Parts: sequence; C-alpha cells; structure tokens
Amino acid sequence: MSARARFIFAVVVLLLLMTGPFLLTALIVWVETEGEGRQLLIDVLSPHLALGTVLTAVGFAAGVGVVRNLFRQYVQGLLRMSEHLRLMIGANRGFRVQIEGPPEVQALAASANELASQRDALMSDVEAQIARAKESVELEKNRLAALMSELTQSVVVCNLDGRVLLYNNRARAQFRALSEAPGVAGGGELIGLGRSIYGVLERNLIAHALDTIQQRLRRGVAQAQANFVTATRAGQLLRVQMAPVLAVAPAADSDAGENDAPPPAAERTLTGFILMFDNITRDFEDESRRDQMLHGLTEGNRAALANVRAAADMLEYADLPDEMQVRFRKVVRDEVAAMSQRLDQAANEFADSLKARWELEDMLGADLIAAAQQRVDARVGVPTKIEEVDEALWVKVDSFSLIQAITYLAKRLSDEFEVREVRFRLTPAGRRAHLDLIWSGQAMSTETVMSWELEPMQIEGESSPLTVRDVINRHGGEMWLEREKVRHRAFFRILLPTATPQEQVEADTYLRGESRPEYYDFDLFAWSEKSHGLEDRRLTELSYTVFDTETTGLNPSGGDEIIQIGATRILNGKLLRSESFEQLVDPERPLAAESAKIHGITSEMLRGQPTIDKVLPAFHAFAADTVLIAHNAAFDMRFLQLKEAQTGLRFDQPVIDTLLLSAVVHPNQESHRLEAIAERLGLTIVGRHTALGDAIVTAEVFLKLVPLLAEKGIHTLREAREAAEQSYYARIKY
Repeated sequence: MSARARFIFAVVVLLLLMTGPFLLTALIVWVETEGEGRQLLIDVLSPHLALGTVLTAVGFAAGVGVVRNLFRQYVQGLLRMSEHLRLMIGANRGFRVQIEGPPEVQALAASANELASQRDALMSDVEAQIARAKESVELEKNRLAALMSELTQSVVVCNLDGRVLLYNNRARAQFRALSEAPGVAGGGELIGLGRSIYGVLERNLIAHALDTIQQRLRRGVAQAQANFVTATRAGQLLRVQMAPVLAVAPAADSDAGENDAPPPAAERTLTGFILMFDNITRDFEDESRRDQMLHGLTEGNRAALANVRAAADMLEYADLPDEMQVRFRKVVRDEVAAMSQRLDQAANEFADSLKARWELEDMLGADLIAAAQQRVDARVGVPTKIEEVDEALWVKVDSFSLIQAITYLAKRLSDEFEVREVRFRLTPAGRRAHLDLIWSGQAMSTETVMSWELEPMQIEGESSPLTVRDVINRHGGEMWLEREKVRHRAFFRILLPTATPQEQVEADTYLRGESRPEYYDFDLFAWSEKSHGLEDRRLTELSYTVFDTETTGLNPSGGDEIIQIGATRILNGKLLRSESFEQLVDPERPLAAESAKIHGITSEMLRGQPTIDKVLPAFHAFAADTVLIAHNAAFDMRFLQLKEAQTGLRFDQPVIDTLLLSAVVHPNQESHRLEAIAERLGLTIVGRHTALGDAIVTAEVFLKLVPLLAEKGIHTLREAREAAEQSYYARIKY
C-alpha cells in the first residue's frame, strides 16, 4: 500500500472512531425507545443536533490535522530518509541524512549518519587495498594508451562481430578526414568504441580477409596476416593489413607417463582482429606519375637512341657525301636535344614530387630559429643573433627544407655581398608569421632576389632539386625583400603559416578529462550481437548516446530552432568523454536576447555555422545503433521530430529520460531539475547550459541512477521505460 493510500485509510479510520460510537449508541437508544419516549427524545435532542454536528466536524478536522502532521513527520520523513539512505549506499557515498523532524526521527537520522561514517572508513580502507592491487594493471593500461596514442599508423582492433574495441588518435583523425561531413563537429565520428567497422569498410572484404587468416591458422602459419586495398566513399585509397587476435586455450591435462607422447599443444582461437591503415592515395598518384615519367623516358629515348645510333653508323663511311653528313649530324643534334628536353622534364617532375614528400609539422618558433642559427653557424660560418622572437608563437613548417632555404640564402649573402652577420626576427601577423633574415650592407636588386629564388639550392657541394620558391610555395607563403633605410639594413621576409600552441591543446584535453586516451574497452571481446531486441536487454549491456540541445526558445511548434547540439556516449557502463559531438547551428532566424542570457550563445557565434540540414545527418550517424538519453527528452525530441520532413531522417531508436527515471527512483523529492538531481547524487556540474556540458552531466546522472533502478527491480530497457511512463512528468507534451 502506498503512503497516500495509508493516509486516506487513517483518515477514514479516524472518522469512524469519532462518529461510529455515537451513531451506534443513538441507533440502540432509538430502537429500544417506543411511543411517547421516542417523541420526547426527539424533542430533547433536536435543538442540539446542529451544535453536536459542528463540534464533531471541528473535532474531526483537528484529528485530521494531527494525523496529517504525524504522517508528514514520521511516514513521509522516514520515506525521505529511506531515499537518502539509498543514495548513501549506492549513488553518493558522501551524502548525509538531514537531521530534521521529531526527536525520534532525528535520533534515527543521527544514528544512520554515524553508521555511514563507519562504513565509509571501512570502505576507504578496502579501496586503498584494492587501489594498491590495481596499480600494476593500471600502469599497463596507461602504457598501452600512451603507446597507441603516439603511433603514427592508424590502428583499429575489433571483435569478431566487427565492433571496435580499440583505436588510436591517428585512426580517429584519419577517419574524421574521410567523413562525409568534414565541416560538422570535427567531421563527426565514423569510428568509436562499440561501433561497427562495417560502417567504414565493406563487410565482404573483412569476411574474406578473416577466412584467409583462419585458413593460414589451420595450416599452422606462425604469422597469419591478410592485406587488401579498398576505396572510401570520398575516393581515397586505403591499404589495410589485418592481423588476428588469438586467445590461447590451455592444453588438457594428461595422465600419461614419462615415456608416452607429449600432450597436444595449446590451441589458438581467433577472438578478434587488428586493422592497420595507410592512406596510399598520394603514394598511388605519385607512383602513377613516376611510372608515366619512366615510360616516357624509356619509350621516347629508345627511338631517339636508335636514330642516333643509325646516324653515327652512317657517319663512319669515309665516302659519305657532304650533304648526307650534314643531314645525319642534324639528326644527331635534334635527337640529343629531344632527349635532353625529356630528361629536364623528368627532373622537374621529380622535384615536384619531392616538394610534397614531407608533411608540415607544428613547431615552436623559437626552436625553429635556434635550429636555423645552428645550421648557419655550422655550414656558412657567419655569426647569427636573435633580434626578436615571440616565444609563444607556433608555426606549421617543413623544418628541414625551410632551414635548408635559410642556410642557402645566408650562404649567398656571405659569398656575393660579404655579409658578416645575420639576424633573425620572428613575429606574429594575424594567422601568419613573419620570419625575417636581416643583414647590414650594400643594396640588392629585385632581379638578384628573383634569381636566387629560382635557382636550385647548392651549399658546399650539397645540391637539391628544390628552389627557395619551391620551399615557400610548399608552405603556402611568400618571400620578398624589404629595406630599412634609416638603419641601413635589409631583410628577406618569409611569410609562414601559424599553428595552434600544443600547450593549449594539452590544456583543453585535460579540462575535458582526457589525461590519457580512453579509446579502448577490452570487455567488448566478449560482446556479441544479441538475438533478442533492445527492449529486453539489461541497461548495463546497452550503448547510449546522451545528448542535449540549446534552442532559440521553448516553443518548438511555434518556430523556435536548434542552435547547438552536444552529445557524448556511454558504453559498458563507462562514459566516453573522448567520443563527443558538439556543433553550433545557424537557426536562420533572429536570436532572442532572453535566450542568449541563458546559454551564452550570441548571434555572432552562430553566423557562418552550418544549418540544421547539414548538422542533423552527422548527429544521426553519431547516434546510430544506440539508445538516446536526454533530460526532459520530450523537449529535445520534439525539435528533432519537427525536422524529419526537412532532412528525411528519423530518430526512431528507444529514448530514455533521466527526469522520469529520477522521479521513479526518488518519488518523494520535491525537485527533479538537472541541478537538483546532480546535487543529490554528489555530481559537479561543469559547463551548465552548454549542450555538451549538459549532456555529460546527464550521462553521469544516468550512470548513478542505474544501480538505484536495479534496487527497485528495474533491470531492462523495457522495465525502465514502463516505470518512467507511470510517473507524473511523463504527461508533459511539447
């Protein structure tokens, strides 16, 4: 019986106790009295019935008040205490029961808090012992995470169902670059923990490679691998190497004697596979160009050499007429000139391929200048000084070729203009940086500068097919000569691209809780597709996308629009902060000042952002094959539903609302706002009223609610949704 039903029952009992004896006594007297006595009884009692009724009603009201007060202090107070105790047991160990109510309830609350403190002391001791036992395991995990994050090759590990259970930063960046929505939320997420690799690669290719590996394993091959090349939807070529993940089953025990045959070797069972990716698109194009170049050299020069050989043979005849000798000499000159032209063209093409061989890397500007100083001092012998360098400036450069160009220019200055000192200056200029090579001495013409730019670089016998112009173009920059007439100086100014400071990147990563990568979950080795539907799966077995939206207002049907979507993922009961989706959206309508005060998003921030028809497909792909979670989900889902006709996308997966689940777990609490729930569960809110910040808090709330739901016998998705639908808040519509 519920608390409300018990209160109503107590009121009814009170009514019966107050009126029942009087009515029963009156009935007995009425039955036993006859004739004139009954009439006399009526005459005596009638004038006093109104007063008696009023006194009875007043007494009943006073009794109800007393019962209600006792009910609130004892029944409801104990129910709230029970919920608080469950919070201490499961979700928020540091929570304590408030000392309130009558003395007996206060004494009980104080005793419960004392027991909780003793329990915490014991648990802290146990946790300390467990932490010491887990240190070695955690160290190995950190080593693995650090190793995988620093690998320059893209690595993805999957179980036999093709579900991703490990990937590194390189793979994440590579597949983001191959995304169909590169301008939305960093390209979205093509891969992620628990996601299917078949969303990236063809299932048939993986199946064929697995069959090949299994055949080689059956033949006893020590290193069974498979290789294949595939094309992405964006037209990129990927070379994929597949290696098996093997679980070794121990051999069965044998009772055989010493002279018997040894027991069979341990059997190797395939439990998953490792994929290593290389983008060979540029390599393939370069190889094709080289093949064409070699083909042109061989085929073109073969005929020319034959003509030269034939002409040389004819010129050996002493009696050859002069006219024929002139003709054959012309053939030799023409063919040699054609061969020379083809060789020059091949050399230029080789230089072009050399230009794109090295990728630009992020480098601290001060380190670049220090390396250039050391190189100039060692190779040119000209003293160098630093005039001005921004210590916080990062540049994106090919340091080898750029320092080679600077050294070449310093060498030319020393040899041709007898410059005895050069100075360096590196300053920011918006999104670019100015690298100045400064010297004092005689003036230089623009023609000289251009000739130096266009000649292949040569320094003390070391030559390169690249020119200074090639190096500058490789960086997407420019170079020009400037003069400081007042100080009688001149300098080469090289325009370079800047890069994001790595310290800032690391700080941002730390703030988001990514002190080490969380891109692996080996529990997924044992995970496989379930034969039954999601509704009957346990809440702890499902993968979730927890999302939130910021909008122009609170009326989706009245024209308000989404201006930001933020989401994160939960897998195997763990919050994957590293796998997130966050994108501002241009609502294509004015933004009310009142809403901007809440979420802090301004019209200037939304200008130039992608529209909802670009963002929603990327978010739909991010949330695929997962259960959606939101706080007050009816509000957010209404915005998504209103965009179905425009985008052609439906979010038809199951939806869980943490507001409703909180009402199920704590029906006696007055507030189920996200802040109130987080405070009850001992969670810290960071980034409130930003879509991603609210999504992360909602995910943490859900993880805390799962064990509390289990205490109430709610284990599966179906049970959670049915319980949520019975709550009062489930009636809210938008």
